[in-house]
Amino acid sequence: MSAPPGLFAQHLAQLPPPVVGDLDAALARPSLAALPTLLDPAALPRLEELATRARATTLQRFGRAVRLFAPLYVSNACLSSCTYCGYSKGLDVARRTLTVDEVEAEARTLVDRGFRHLLLVAGEHRLEVSADYLVACLERLRPLVPSLSVETQTWSDDTYARLVAAGLEGVVHYQETYDRARYAETHLAGWKRDYDRRLTSTERAAEAGVRRLGIGALLGLSADWRADVRAVAEHAVWLQNRYWRTEVTVSLPRIKASASGFQPLVPVSDREYVQALAALRLVAPEAGIVLSTREPAALRDGLVRIAVTTMSAGSSTEPGGYSDPGGAQEQFAVSDERSPAEVAAMLEHAGYEPVWKDAFPLHVL
Repeated sequence: MSAPPGLFAQHLAQLPPPVVGDLDAALARPSLAALPTLLDPAALPRLEELATRARATTLQRFGRAVRLFAPLYVSNACLSSCTYCGYSKGLDVARRTLTVDEVEAEARTLVDRGFRHLLLVAGEHRLEVSADYLVACLERLRPLVPSLSVETQTWSDDTYARLVAAGLEGVVHYQETYDRARYAETHLAGWKRDYDRRLTSTERAAEAGVRRLGIGALLGLSADWRADVRAVAEHAVWLQNRYWRTEVTVSLPRIKASASGFQPLVPVSDREYVQALAALRLVAPEAGIVLSTREPAALRDGLVRIAVTTMSAGSSTEPGGYSDPGGAQEQFAVSDERSPAEVAAMLEHAGYEPVWKDAFPLHVL
């Protein structure tokens, strides 16, 4: 049985159709209602102006600090069938689920490289990556890592509460696409097929005491990527208003090649990508914007100066890929292959402070 629509799903269904208006007015008073205008192809010739305004907003709200984190893939086992994912159940790829000892070895490697923010990532396998397994991983890593988040399958309120008690600070759940019809076409089987359960996951996590919520859409999955950007912006602001004690971050990763062979319906160009992140910054000024190593180094360097507040660095998308690589299929190939130290040096050269560890971790407040 599918989950019932949550509060945000009801909010999304009640939104009026997007209207493209005057660009000068949208730039002067950016708002969620003005987002279609900022994202419109007609705004691209004024991309530099849009980026300049986004940069000013980012500096005003976040200063020159950029948080660095690393994804730690603990398993690529998966019971869901998603047409775009290199971990999809039906693919004949090398699978691996790390033991808790192996997870600790990966974490120690990343700590040695400077990281104090780790994101545990796994495919959707409720047996191999169970709640008990995640609790054990969090309890093992908590003395080593001040900030721990997970990007896994969705869980019940009780499970999120257990994870918080074990040391969890953040939950990342990308909706992938907010288009219900397209979501059904690309999520064929498994737990993730339930659109509403996926969409309400951040609400359940926040109610259970999770202090950092990450949301996003996978650009290229739906033909109308602008609609997904608008939905992400609405979702971020809605979460901030409802769970005002919670930090909200957003991400707009673009489809990358994977073992699935999926190709984006509509490729998003670099200029369009800059437009999307700049517009998102203007209409959701309090939201952190996360950028992964999916994107090439030169583009990442430019986006830090415009809208991005959190970056991964030196990433591996293979379970065991930091301390014992070569034993499992990666989720996707990274584009920015610089080391964490090289990314930190880039930030410092640009006049930014790479933040490896927050002064006051949320889980001890």
